[in-house]
Amino acid sequence: MTAVQAKEGKAHQSSWHLSRPLKAAVWAVAAAGGFFLLRENWSPISGNWIYLLLLACPLMHFFHGHGGHTKQADIREE
Repeated sequence: MTAVQAKEGKAHQSSWHLSRPLKAAVWAVAAAGGFFLLRENWSPISGNWIYLLLLACPLMHFFHGHGGHTKQADIREE
């Protein structure tokens, strides 16, 4: 890889990263949006919280990492 290719690759990589203040601003806007979304829709959410809880269980299992599915016996034998 030449120095020009390395520089172009590095410039392309860094163009997708957000700066720290911009990340903070995005998180602040998302938090404010989430707050107002919950505030305006609280009655349907509070009436169906048990279904939302049941929906959260399979979603958490699906999106959780799969590193915890090793068997302890296999680890002890090695």
